[in-house]
This record gives sequence, structure tokens and C-alpha cells, in this order.
Amino acid sequence: MEEIKEITPAEVKEKLERGEKLNIVDVREDEEVALGMIPGAKHIKMGDIPDRLEEFDRNEEYIFVCRSGRRSENVCRYLQELGYRVCNMTGGMLEWEGETVPKR
Repeated sequence: MEEIKEITPAEVKEKLERGEKLNIVDVREDEEVALGMIPGAKHIKMGDIPDRLEEFDRNEEYIFVCRSGRRSENVCRYLQELGYRVCNMTGGMLEWEGETVPKR
């Protein structure tokens, strides 16, 4: 099985600060994202991913985020097997030191 590409919260923060356009998907539950999300992230709960595949473009790379990095890693494994370009944010929101915004 192919390794899952990883990115640290610090690397995500740096890219955002440089103005890079990132496709960040937060897979946490509603009550978790109510505490704040990475600015620009899209919220799709882990359990909803299989029903929302049409929202993903195989030509784009997506960074997946959860609380600690485990659920997002599982989502990455699932989508990578389906041919999507994915990256897991290791450490999740527990290690995020950047700004957060309320879920829109």
C-alpha cells in the first residue's frame, strides 16, 4: 500500500501565510468544528465523505484535518485508494497554532 503523504500544522500555517490556495477539508464532527476551524477549510464529516465524492476533483490535492490526525489519516487512505490526491495533517487541530474561525 502506498504511503499517505503528510504535512505538519506548521507547514499548513506557513503555506496559508504565503497566500497559497489550499484545499483543506476538516472531517471532525459538528460539535468539534464549532470550537473553530482553519480559515478557508471546508467541513465534511468523516462519515459523509463516501456520499460526497462528487465534491472532490482528482486533479486537485486535498489536505485532511481532524482532532489528532487519526481520522483524517483513515479518510486519506480511503480516498487515495479511489485515486484522489490526498495529504494528512499530522497532529490535527491539537497541534494547530494558527488562527481559527467559527464554522461558516
